[in-house]
Amino acid sequence: MSTTKTYQALGLMSGSSLDGLDVVHCSLEITRDPVAVSWKLLVGETLPFSDLWTRRLANLPTQSAMSFAQTNVYFSYYMAELVNDFIKRHKLQPDFIASHGHTIFHYPDKRFTTQIGDGGALAAATGFPVVCNFRTQDIALNGEGTPLAPAADRYLFPGYDFYLNLGGIANVTANIAGKYIAFDTAPANQIFNALAQLSGADYDLNGQLAAAGKVLPDLAKALSENDYYKKSYPKSLDNQWIRQRVLPLYYEYPGSVEDRMCTAVYQLVDETFRSIKTILQKEAFNKENYRMLVTGGGAFNLFLIKILQEKASAELNLEVILPKKEIIDFKEAILMVLLGALRLENLPNCFASVTGAKRDTVGGAVYF
Repeated sequence: MSTTKTYQALGLMSGSSLDGLDVVHCSLEITRDPVAVSWKLLVGETLPFSDLWTRRLANLPTQSAMSFAQTNVYFSYYMAELVNDFIKRHKLQPDFIASHGHTIFHYPDKRFTTQIGDGGALAAATGFPVVCNFRTQDIALNGEGTPLAPAADRYLFPGYDFYLNLGGIANVTANIAGKYIAFDTAPANQIFNALAQLSGADYDLNGQLAAAGKVLPDLAKALSENDYYKKSYPKSLDNQWIRQRVLPLYYEYPGSVEDRMCTAVYQLVDETFRSIKTILQKEAFNKENYRMLVTGGGAFNLFLIKILQEKASAELNLEVILPKKEIIDFKEAILMVLLGALRLENLPNCFASVTGAKRDTVGGAVYF
């Protein structure tokens, strides 16, 4: 006999693009045996970080242990300020808050990942239960701890063969007859935003800078030779790796911002399609037509989407589908609500087929 539980909850997501805290309020109904989920996004907002917090988060990986410990807790109270205002303005009474935190270190090969934002402090400052630290148990079981997105792809957005998330880092999910494969493909908005800032903009609006440039073959070749692209999946990227191994190549190359941006777009598309083709070959995943859902901030980059669609049509007979704007904006925050609800229901929310862990895990720490 199946049982059903209904939640109304907040999801919090702070991504590597540092554009702010994504906050959503969702209703979600989980049915067990078999697991099925119905849901609705009720309200979503991106609450911009102050300049002080943007700098602090960007610089934290190189700071002292004392600074790290302080920031871990202070960031919780800062999130609580933003969340409490959101709750007050929308007159909400959530059952729980699910928080991703902000990733500072991610080294699964060294058996650790670190997302700041202390769950106990966040629970105390908001007065609501908090579910957080979704990655750590998977990594303890020799997994990558990421991507987490396949839980949403499986339960919230069924019906596609591939899912591409264009956040600070791009990741792809493949649904192969119910088996989910997923991994990071290449740096995305982190690179685009960093290059746009060289021209005085926060980001490349509609991909206009990239569209005005041309590909720099020598730079593209140097980028493609990074060891990560030669690794087999499961695998995942770390923000520090991008800052140390990728951004310097873009910063030091003597081309125009437009040409470097154009190269970055093509490099992302090329690595993403190389990843998709690897999945198709390795998993013997053969169909006449494929469908791919694209979300994340990069989905608003019109030039990127144009190049993506052209390559999809020419090489794989792959239909690229963009959902409603609210899904593009808030898919990862909605995912947090799902992960939190699955954790409270003691159901797996991180899958070994994705991460390479010893088993599926029910990830997340709970604070009341």
